[in-house]
Amino acid sequence: MRIERITDLSRAELADYTSLTDVSLRRVREPAEGLYLAESPKVIARALRAGHQPRSLLLIEEWIPSIEPLLTEFPDVHVFVGESAQLEQLTGFHMHRGALASMHRPEERSVQSLLAESRRVVILEDLVDHTNVGAIFRSVAALGADAVLLSPACADPLYRRSIRVSMGAVLQVPWARLPSWKTASPLLRDAGYTVAALALSDDAVDLADFIAAVPERVAFMFGTEGNGLSDRALAASDVVVTIPMTHGVDSLNVATAAAVVLWGARTGDQAREK
Repeated sequence: MRIERITDLSRAELADYTSLTDVSLRRVREPAEGLYLAESPKVIARALRAGHQPRSLLLIEEWIPSIEPLLTEFPDVHVFVGESAQLEQLTGFHMHRGALASMHRPEERSVQSLLAESRRVVILEDLVDHTNVGAIFRSVAALGADAVLLSPACADPLYRRSIRVSMGAVLQVPWARLPSWKTASPLLRDAGYTVAALALSDDAVDLADFIAAVPERVAFMFGTEGNGLSDRALAASDVVVTIPMTHGVDSLNVATAAAVVLWGARTGDQAREK
């Protein structure tokens, strides 16, 4: 790696890191310019293990020993080093994790290839909260689902907050963007998936009953906070599944619901293996 001490915040090579507040990142740069930001040595290490290519790094001096072993295969990557206050002025936020990496985005996967190599997937329809997206990816990685499919309007998994909340799981879990439901529904059906919509319905199946005989290939589908799944998504589903609740509560946070469903599915798998 090529260490460079920052003396001029206006130099062109630092453009990836300028004014990177959450609002700024949501609106511009990362999707448009083909990059994302990995924050903290742990997440940077996970990105590199996933085969993603670094463009440059931005560090507080004391983090050099933690980062140096990760970059032995990238001798020409620029590592910009500065004081904490200096880097906060550059990025627009306090870098309490000490390290940022500007990473080239990997090529997007095709839905067809992802479905072919998976057995259990999660579909997220129009989730715009990056925290929820990141938390669901973390549950997918932890609880044994194979992949995530995102509707066209769903939040970017490679947004800085999503990556941070997922603890880097978005960098290891395969994901792809679905087309419109008119096209997506036949893709799922042709690949042999049962689409289970998590929603409230008079004819909904209790999660425990569904898990007791979960299909070999299943796609669990989750919608937005408040409105839930769209009518088109529900029409594309094969079954509506609900998590039974008490004390007048009718729903959970979507990330919590996904964790409950995936844990239930894994528990069902383990029970059948005994």
